[in-house]
Parts: sequence; structure tokens; C-alpha cells
Amino acid sequence: MVFPSVTLAALLVVGLSLLPNWRGDQPPDLRVHVNAEQFWWRITYETPDGSLIESANEVHLPARSVVEFVITSPDVIHSFWIPALGGKMDAIPGRTNLLRLTPTDPGMYRGVCAEYCGLSHALMAFVVQVHPKDDFDAWLAAEAQPATVDAAPFRRAGCAACHSIRGVMERGRAGPDLTHLARRQTIGAATLPLTAATLRHWLRATGAVKPDVHMPAYAMLPEAEIDALVTALMELR
Repeated sequence: MVFPSVTLAALLVVGLSLLPNWRGDQPPDLRVHVNAEQFWWRITYETPDGSLIESANEVHLPARSVVEFVITSPDVIHSFWIPALGGKMDAIPGRTNLLRLTPTDPGMYRGVCAEYCGLSHALMAFVVQVHPKDDFDAWLAAEAQPATVDAAPFRRAGCAACHSIRGVMERGRAGPDLTHLARRQTIGAATLPLTAATLRHWLRATGAVKPDVHMPAYAMLPEAEIDALVTALMELR
């Protein structure tokens, strides 16, 4: 009993000493807040001056920079994972977990939820794009800008109750921020590619596309109103 206890304790000490310092004493180059929700990702970038830029379902990162993800959840346990870039970290209600990654190569990657979180767990993914540093800075500056779009279709459909569009309607907090939706590659947390046709399908049959999603379908709207919504959404660049 003594020999294996002492031996395993010594091996544990040696093993822990070999682990990298995940937290580190130096501040990260970029801090990204991740709120995992059923079944999508609220992504918020923290700038050096402390201001916050909210987006959803896509993560953009600068290459060769230390990125700290601040991860939590308001509903159930999820798990944030970008397999090609590093380990995963649970998003736990009432707790905040930190994960540091240093992406090296620009490119496109896929992130997923790695913890079963409900009926659409398998449809809770996200796109990750790693940019050269200057390209990332330009992307973030553009992302911080408010939208310029006619808000009338959104207000008639009641979208403002759940969604925000900076500079247009800013009270909705239940659903993803839509400010620059048309610049994203997918909708529904990487469930469908983003096109006018898929947006129309999403609006009319939301629950069929993504079971147990909290967003109601808008099949009751006249065709003209669906057309107006799709047109306005595709202008959110």
C-alpha cells in the first residue's frame, strides 16, 4: 500500500510540473466571452479598452495570438470545443471557466458542443476562422459598426422582442445578435448554409429544421412579409 501510494504521488507531482501554465501570468492578446445556450453560441469580443462587441455562432481569431475564452451557460451544461485548435471546456450554469488557445495557422475550422445538451445537441456547432493579425483587426473594426437597414420588417414580425441589431433595435436579448448576420456563413449555429433560400426555410419551419429550438416558426406570415424579412436579413452586412 505504501509503495504504490508514494510512487503514484511522485508521478502526479512530476506530471503536473510538465503541464503548461494554462492560466498564465500575462494577459491574453484577446478575450472572447462564450455563452453556450440551447442550441446556439453567444460570442462577445472584449476589446483592449473594455468595450464589448457581440456576435453569434461564429468565432474569429487572430493567428499567433493568445486567446482566452471566458465560458459559461445560462441553461444546461454544454462543452466548447474546437478540435483542430485544442482541448474542450465545459460551459456550466453558475460557473465561469477559462480556456486559453493560441491558433497558429490561418484557415477555417469547425467547433462543436461536446456535451449532450438536448434534442438539437448535434446541431449546435460553430464556424471558426483564424485570420492573419491585420485581417482580424480589420474584421473586428467592421464588426463593431452598427447596422444600416430598414427595421420595419423586423418590428412588424416582432423580431425585436428577442433579437438585437446595433443601431436599429437593441433591446432583444433572448436570441442571437443579428447586426451583421449576412456576413456569416451559416444560420442556426452551423445547421444550414446562409442563403436567401435557407433563411426562408428557417423562418417558415424553424422547429422542423432544429428540434426543440426556442424560436417560433413564422409560417403564418404572408409571403410578402417573409420576402421583406429575408431581404432585410440579407442586407445585414
